[in-house]
Amino acid sequence: MMSGFIDIGMAAALEAGKAVMEIYEAGDFGVDIKSDNSPLTKADIASHNKILEYLEQTNIPVLSEEGKDIPYAQRKNWKQLWIVDPLDGTKEFIKRNGEFTINIALIENNIPILGVVYAPALDELYFASKELGAFKVNTSIQEMEVEGLIKSAVQLPFQNTHPTYTIVASRSHISKETEDFIEQLKSKYGNIELISKGSSLKLCMIAEGIAECYPRFAPTMEWDTAAGQTICMYAGHDVIDWNTKKTMIYNRENLVNNWFLAS
Repeated sequence: MMSGFIDIGMAAALEAGKAVMEIYEAGDFGVDIKSDNSPLTKADIASHNKILEYLEQTNIPVLSEEGKDIPYAQRKNWKQLWIVDPLDGTKEFIKRNGEFTINIALIENNIPILGVVYAPALDELYFASKELGAFKVNTSIQEMEVEGLIKSAVQLPFQNTHPTYTIVASRSHISKETEDFIEQLKSKYGNIELISKGSSLKLCMIAEGIAECYPRFAPTMEWDTAAGQTICMYAGHDVIDWNTKKTMIYNRENLVNNWFLAS
């Protein structure tokens, strides 16, 4: 059954990616501002609708950024749920730098067990599950079907060949607390490299072995991190809740994540 869910999650991400790229290439984003002052584009909505078409086949409830107003009284008894961000990195999408992703994760008993992260503008696809491990596809994604992509995927992590301690941090949302933590790492490791990146690609960089840590001492939501955390976890890394000092869990009453450290 898990392999079937991987197929559905990947197919949903690929179709959502096509819808997003049509809008991205046309350049008419239709930007609105939501109540939390974050941007919403036509691409967010188109991606959300495409993903739901696929995930509804599973009869597992969906918690999505663009459909998030589900009361906790209803959610708290869900043993399984999909957590979806139809367009993670909307600011990067609007800036047209390609660093945006489609995030789809399956949660079971509050723990991510399957995830897909697709960056359609960069032609990068990651997927992972508790059963299979974590993988990245290094081929022309938009020209292939799901079965071919799975066969061509390479298991993560890749061998770390960089000698310098590398930190990845948010391109658009870095906080003073994050900067202070990076300074502490500089005093510990001396020469470090700092990479700025948008969306859940930061978590995928940890999974790949490109960066040693990703400190996030600023607000994020569950749908920002669930899929990327899945890729991290099943590549042998972890995402630690800064408050609980344990692996970050999902489908909480408060959908705002605590600060966290991925490493």
